[in-house]
Amino acid sequence: MSQLIKTNMDKIIIRVNNLSKNFGSVQAVKNISFEVKQSEIFAFLGPNGAGKTTTIRMLITLLAPTSGDATINENSIILHPAQVRKAIGYVPQMISVDGSLTVQENLMLMAHLYDVPYRECNERIKQILAFIDLEKYADSLVRTLSGGMIRKLEVGQAMLHHPPLLFLDEPTTGLDPIAKRHIWESLLELRDTFGTTIFFSTHNMEEAEDTCDKVAIMNSGEIVAIGSVSELKEKTGKKDATLEDAFIFFTGNELQANGNFHEIKRTRQIQHRLG
Repeated sequence: MSQLIKTNMDKIIIRVNNLSKNFGSVQAVKNISFEVKQSEIFAFLGPNGAGKTTTIRMLITLLAPTSGDATINENSIILHPAQVRKAIGYVPQMISVDGSLTVQENLMLMAHLYDVPYRECNERIKQILAFIDLEKYADSLVRTLSGGMIRKLEVGQAMLHHPPLLFLDEPTTGLDPIAKRHIWESLLELRDTFGTTIFFSTHNMEEAEDTCDKVAIMNSGEIVAIGSVSELKEKTGKKDATLEDAFIFFTGNELQANGNFHEIKRTRQIQHRLG
């Protein structure tokens, strides 16, 4: 990660065609289609249960779609899942690092899982530690780190194999405002320096508005609107509209900041694990 990677800003890195997912009689994702260009920062905005996580899990090949298909870096998620996995990094909602291992040990373990050539492991880990600003914590147990440091480590792990596309599922849930800012500084640097495409889900209006090139509003398994933040605001016809105004305009519902019982429970669990 020591040199600038040239990117084609017009390349379509994600192409989704009529993708659906059913769980029994429940249709969690309903025939959605969209595209994401290389180096874009793209967000799914919507409440829990909208279909955001289910869609991401299909795109990263953890779930098979009921119908439809998608290509990641020109590889079908159905026909070429191994090639898709080589092209992506993934940071899930819940903790994906081992608290009983050091930062260095977690990175080395992930390097082996990603089949990073052995002769390159040490240099890549050194580069990642410098990039995420955790060099002096290399020998620290992960359980001693702050929540923001843990999230940065997870981003670093996901980038060890130099993927062009990074998926993050609600990456800043449970973090304090300073930690959130540090995470986004790292993600924006990834995009600006290496051309990494950032695809994330969120129910945080401010996060989407401050960071995204394009936002897809999801509601009840459907994409009800997609475009830049300014385009979505303009379509409301309301002067000085906010992204929340756009969300209400397209869905007819408010995106509750505090969430329901299950959302609150999940957030508190993540906060506890992040310390």
